[in-house]
Order: sequence, then structure tokens, then C-alpha cells
Amino acid sequence: MTTNNKITLGALEKCDLPDLGIYNLAIRVDTGAATSSLHVENVVEFEKDDARYIHFDIHPDVYDVEKITRHTAKVEAMRKVKSSTATRERRYLIETTFAIGENAWPIHITLTDRSEMTYLMLLGREAMQDKVLVDPSEEFLFSC
Repeated sequence: MTTNNKITLGALEKCDLPDLGIYNLAIRVDTGAATSSLHVENVVEFEKDDARYIHFDIHPDVYDVEKITRHTAKVEAMRKVKSSTATRERRYLIETTFAIGENAWPIHITLTDRSEMTYLMLLGREAMQDKVLVDPSEEFLFSC
């Protein structure tokens, strides 16, 4: 749904992160969170061309936890984030493409362990700014 050149998302949606090879990922849309976050495992930092990069594993299919894909991304920064449990942690921040419906734009996303959470990704305010309205009474307004 589109209003005033902004798309309307529900509290839960499905999106793609094509740069990471992730498609049809169920996410939680959270206006209470400043930063978006993605569940990753086995993070290994390395240097390439005088820049910091990381390798990390993702379970792209929440219904098939045996499936693991390995990805590489340039580290944009380290960010201190206060989690939902009020603990502070330093997280890698990367940039990737967020796609939903026919809309796509670059977002910054932190990488963390969300294994105790229901959804592998949380979409925060910074990623939604100027592009999204949220209707918390709705779910899955877009199909991938």
C-alpha cells in the first residue's frame, strides 16, 4: 500500500535482502528500535584493500535451520546498541539493499545474535525514515 509516496507496512512483513542472497524473510517492523538488526553467526573479521570486512553465516530459511549460507560484507562502522533486554553491545554495522514489494533502498543494519527472538530481522526507524508508514494492526501487506 502507498500513501504520500510512502509505503505502509504492517507489524510483520516479508522482505528480501538481495545483496545477501536472502529472500522472503519474515521480519518484525519495530518503530521503537532505532537500528535494524539481523541474526548472524560465526562472524570472522578480516582486512582487504585497507578496509575492514567480515564473513558471517545466516540461516536464510527460518523453516530449515540446517540450511546455512556464508556471506561477506564491508564493515561500515561499529555501533553501540542497547538491546531489548537493556544490555549494551557493540555490533558490526553493514549496508545492504532492503527490498519489499516493488520497493528497494539501501539500509544500514547491525549484525547480532537474535537466536532467542522469533524473527531473524528487525526493521528499525533509521531504515524506514522518509519511506515508510507503519500500521501496527496489519501484517504481511506485501508479498515478495
